[in-house]
Amino acid sequence: MLAPMPDDNQPGLMSVSSIKVIFGSISASIAFVMELTLVPLLLPAIQSEYALSTSELSWVFNSYGFAVAVGVLMGGWLGDTLNTRRVFGLGVLLFAAGSAVVALAGIYEVMLAGRIVQGFGGGVFSALIPLLLTNASPNRPGKILIVWGSVAGYVAAFAPFVYGSTLESYNWNVAFLIFAAVALMALAIVNTTGTQEESASFDGPSPDYFRLLRTSELWVMFVYVFCSYGAITYFLFRFPLWMAEKGYQLASIGFSLSIMWLSFSFVSTLLRNKVDKPHVRIILLAAPLLIAAGFPVAYLAESMPYFALASFLVGSGLACSNAPSTQLILEFAPREMRAASVSLDITFARLGGVVFVGVLAQATFGYSVLAVILMSAIALFCAASAIQRIEIRD
Repeated sequence: MLAPMPDDNQPGLMSVSSIKVIFGSISASIAFVMELTLVPLLLPAIQSEYALSTSELSWVFNSYGFAVAVGVLMGGWLGDTLNTRRVFGLGVLLFAAGSAVVALAGIYEVMLAGRIVQGFGGGVFSALIPLLLTNASPNRPGKILIVWGSVAGYVAAFAPFVYGSTLESYNWNVAFLIFAAVALMALAIVNTTGTQEESASFDGPSPDYFRLLRTSELWVMFVYVFCSYGAITYFLFRFPLWMAEKGYQLASIGFSLSIMWLSFSFVSTLLRNKVDKPHVRIILLAAPLLIAAGFPVAYLAESMPYFALASFLVGSGLACSNAPSTQLILEFAPREMRAASVSLDITFARLGGVVFVGVLAQATFGYSVLAVILMSAIALFCAASAIQRIEIRD
């Protein structure tokens, strides 16, 4: 699907320009996903080096999340009004610069500053990825979102295992140098897509952001995203610490996180031909159920197979919530404010993670399980409401 097509004008085939946009966007997203994949694995080492409490360690995680939430709002606004590729490239550059600052920081405060720059840049460019991809493949938007998720997921899935197996003896700073290098390579790829001016704005009425905020269907999906991604982000934060507390080494923790991302990629691949059909409704409902099931399994786990099962369940839940929720948000959004809608999608996802980690950082894992089950029930209710609204539209 991503191979170049010989004739830009043949109906049903993507142009070479569209394929370059897809390839560049997916390549850039790999750096963003690798941060999400590797940083949880590095938390025990960062905590040990700086002698941080769990509350202080949560700021290493949450400073990035807050900055992403701000960045996606800025990226969405700029994406609706300015040249999409230039804004995208600026975000990638900031992400790379912030990663380098974190890698070279000698003190805790400088590291946090780097995380903020890294997160802001990541938020700016990640906000535009779904828009660039769906614009490049307007006939099968759900499928291209699944392709994006599965390709990035497969690449990122091996990062924890490879890092834990081969780079365990190195300092955690190496991972952030890798983030910077991958982001810079992605920026080079994006720059090969051409210099043609490309605006994400719709040739029609000016964006009315109050109208966007009054769209009830979008709020249903934003709550769904807040709850489901909040639980997933908390899992990424707490699960490695939980395994470390039980005496597992970095390689074992990395393997368990790889299982999560591999299951995300594998299930995403299985769903690639389903999300543009009525199956999207079942997929949307399955996500919170799978996420809620993963936490009790992790809490009761006493051996690696059960930790792997917990990772598989949460990863599958992520696959079931990722493309379908973004697809529906794009469908419910006013056409001239799709970039802003995607920005709010990512903002609510990140804010969900910030709130979950901030509130539950000091809680025992047992109480966390109950909180996640409650939030998953809310997400399930939102999914049912969204499905009802889809049926009314149809």
